Amino acid sequence: MKTNKVLYEELLPEEFLKRINDCPIAYLPLGTLEWHGYHLPLGSDGLQSKGFFMSLANKIGGIVLPMMYLGPDILVKKGGDEYIGMDVHSFEDEQFQQLEGSAYYVEEDLFIKMIEATLWNLSRAGFKIVVAHGHGPSTQAFSKSIEPFEKKFGLKLFQLWDLGGEENNGIMTDHAAYNETSLMMGLYPDLTDLEKLTDESSMVGIWGDDPRKTSEQNGRKIIEENIKRVGDRLLDELSKLNWQPREMNYSKIKKIYDN
Repeated sequence: MKTNKVLYEELLPEEFLKRINDCPIAYLPLGTLEWHGYHLPLGSDGLQSKGFFMSLANKIGGIVLPMMYLGPDILVKKGGDEYIGMDVHSFEDEQFQQLEGSAYYVEEDLFIKMIEATLWNLSRAGFKIVVAHGHGPSTQAFSKSIEPFEKKFGLKLFQLWDLGGEENNGIMTDHAAYNETSLMMGLYPDLTDLEKLTDESSMVGIWGDDPRKTSEQNGRKIIEENIKRVGDRLLDELSKLNWQPREMNYSKIKKIYDN
């Protein structure tokens, strides 16, 4: 498939204008930097959502925003130490251990303020639909704010769990297990290494079905099926909306450069 420039930060102004006038959808990857097993990179959340959104934008249009890698999660304080997310979920009760590489945590209230500021900016820029997805707790926090933020900013807001497939056929429905490993293999095969999972003792921080049972082919299939489902739904939602094309027609320009 021919790829277009779809990353917000790479677009020239006229390229931005064409894409937003054609399809005013913004895609917001909700990433983290956290343990995803021995076999996946620390940025797997953002990589998956960004990679899927880029494929979707190439298919139906829209613009992919930079990854928001800070996000909320469970935080447990014990014995003077702090344990976050998979530090807690990966071990027996009260046997928390800090997994290497996690550097993403912010309180949910601050995360929501970051989302609110982002949506205000996107509304001002002319977007009509925003799809945010990625790290589980970040996606959940975003979901809880959809209704009030839709009313406040006049946007239609979505996350992929409501638009795409379910369980292992969805987008990011486990943690470093069959689904996420499939997606990473389908999007970034060079960044995954199943050989790191040699036995049960190597299955640290994996939540869901056995990742050793998947393949790059399975990942591509999941991605393609979700692009079809999600793309059809978003285009249908877009067809219900009206928007005025934006244009660049500047006047009374102040000279701020030297000859």
